[in-house]
Amino acid sequence: MKKSLLALFIAALAVPAFSQKLIDIYKGGTVKLVPDPAYAQDNNWDQVFKNYYDTIYNTLMGDRKSLKVMPDGSVIVNHTYRNYYTKFSPSGKFEKEFGIYKSNGQPFKEINAIEGILNGNTFFTGLDNMGNMVCFDFNGNYKKTLKLDYMSKQMIPLPNNKIAVVGWVIWSTKFRDFVSIVDYETNIEKVIWEHFTPYEIASQKTGTRKPFNYVYELKKGGKIGSTTIPYGPPPAPSNPPSIACIGNKLIVAIHATGEILVYDLEGKLISKEKVGWERSCLSVQEQKEIQQKAIDRFKNKQENILEIRDEEYEAAMEYFVKEMTADLEKITEPMPMPFASSVIKDSDGNLLFFEFAKEENANKFNVWVYENGGKFVCQSSFVCDDYNLVINPSKMVYHNGYIYSLQLLKNAKGVPLRLVRFKLGN
Repeated sequence: MKKSLLALFIAALAVPAFSQKLIDIYKGGTVKLVPDPAYAQDNNWDQVFKNYYDTIYNTLMGDRKSLKVMPDGSVIVNHTYRNYYTKFSPSGKFEKEFGIYKSNGQPFKEINAIEGILNGNTFFTGLDNMGNMVCFDFNGNYKKTLKLDYMSKQMIPLPNNKIAVVGWVIWSTKFRDFVSIVDYETNIEKVIWEHFTPYEIASQKTGTRKPFNYVYELKKGGKIGSTTIPYGPPPAPSNPPSIACIGNKLIVAIHATGEILVYDLEGKLISKEKVGWERSCLSVQEQKEIQQKAIDRFKNKQENILEIRDEEYEAAMEYFVKEMTADLEKITEPMPMPFASSVIKDSDGNLLFFEFAKEENANKFNVWVYENGGKFVCQSSFVCDDYNLVINPSKMVYHNGYIYSLQLLKNAKGVPLRLVRFKLGN
């Protein structure tokens, strides 16, 4: 009996602090993210993230990375515009760089970010310009390609060998946003939700274009998306929803209306809820200040293009400044904001709804728990002493109570980007 009690005591000491339910930490007030000092030790970050200082037209591209956590705690990091991924061990140690290889052993010339893991053994990527979703095993060996005829905003695996996709298409007069369920085996898909948004460019001649989160149309042809929202991930012009899988339920969060739709895995609507907070607005003065800051940023870019001598880029910058200055005068009324900027699922199955931040580093989130049809239980925010936090699902992934994240270390020497594992506490 004494031996059994001793064993139980030792086992109790071995239980990590994060065994506490995450919801209790959120309810405790502001959540402090503390880097795990034992994680990712001895990595040469200047070498591991050597492409951090990649630029296109003087715009930093090397921070456009995303991560996925594998079932064993290993981490895969994607590098935008680079033809490889980086793998880290469960302890955070750099292991290797790898790509995707065809059946003949030749590497794919272009690869997209890994969007998810299906059946515990298959990666699938985001869509390329031709609508191809490449699927491959953990060693980079090609398995198959699923073909879709649209662009995607988000993809997540479902436990029934299917993939849920947030898709969007630009039609001649409107945007179409939708959520689809794609069968991995057959490539057959089922649209379970859709919404159409008028295309503001179609009404340019009437002067009714709204000055936030729109698409400018260049005189030489083609369209360029832009946003003047300064903090947090901006919505697309059509403001697509976010999706998450909790158990055997697919959750669809509609940012524009605050609706939360719950479906079964076959796409049948089970319930419909509404967020529990008021929709915020940007005042006329706040909008004008944001718009002016955006104009100043583009003017600075215009001054720096002398190093590039690219006539097309120079024309684009001039066009942006001219159009944005004209739109500044059209701001005459408060602008309603979406109910959420992003949604992150934690490892206990809670959803964190982040509100749009009006101030830098503000990241207030509302915690929703799927119980008895779903309910909001508290509000909190993240703080961190060591890192400048970027809050979005591609940068922050929960796994076993930790947050695995790609963040910029404050006062770093050399490359500031780090793969870090955060403990959560109050």
